[in-house]
Amino acid sequence: MSGREKAVTVRPLIGITGRRYRLQLLKGADERYGDRCTDSYMSDFATRIAQAGGLPVHLSYDTDATDICQWLSGVVITGGQDVHPACWGGDTAVVRDIDPRTDPMAHDVARDEYEIDLVRAALERGIPVLGVCRGLQVLNVALGGTLVADLPPGSVSHLSAEAAPTDGTTDHLVTFEKGSIAADLFGERAMTNSWHHQAVDRCGTGLVVTGRTSDGVIESVELPGAPVLGVQWHPEWMKSADPTMTWIVQAAAKLLAACGEQTHRSLR
Repeated sequence: MSGREKAVTVRPLIGITGRRYRLQLLKGADERYGDRCTDSYMSDFATRIAQAGGLPVHLSYDTDATDICQWLSGVVITGGQDVHPACWGGDTAVVRDIDPRTDPMAHDVARDEYEIDLVRAALERGIPVLGVCRGLQVLNVALGGTLVADLPPGSVSHLSAEAAPTDGTTDHLVTFEKGSIAADLFGERAMTNSWHHQAVDRCGTGLVVTGRTSDGVIESVELPGAPVLGVQWHPEWMKSADPTMTWIVQAAAKLLAACGEQTHRSLR
């Protein structure tokens, strides 16, 4: 390398999913275009991914899943409303006849379809995937798994009343399986936050459970042999630094480096 040349570090591009709703839901929005839609994303994901060395990008439903995965080095499926029960064989009687563009917590078929396609496209290309809360459930459903529609009250508070950010409460202690990605990141166990009322029931094809709370609720899943991790808590809203955010960036950087080396060899 000459004195004029500089080593260029390419930051891994990490795609982050979000949701879509009408501008009329925003306080103070001009009513003249209140019927138009906006795409919304939790900025804490982008902030923490950038801090970990990644280059965060927000993905709209209009971003073709297969095409965008030709550019991405990592994918984060974020939290939000329940996955439509029709996607996993659940009871559709619970679905309200409400436009998800006017209620961000209503079932959103367009979001479900996009994120399921995105998971499958990422897995096909070997791109690292991090599923967060709803995102863990989307990962499971994308692989043919099912969900618990509504967790009964018990000894562990899964639908916390605490405000974000928080590291959770002592009852929400997740124990991890030895040799798993989660155990490598957290050790034997970790206290986490929690804002969910649904959970994984039957795991999708290839997925294995790697973390549970004391009541048996599944808190982390993985796809052995692949850079895939789903967590039921919110790492972006942990008050302390959460290693899963660093993990997705490092896993994506590793993929990027491997692709670069392969390209370099092909040009020799």
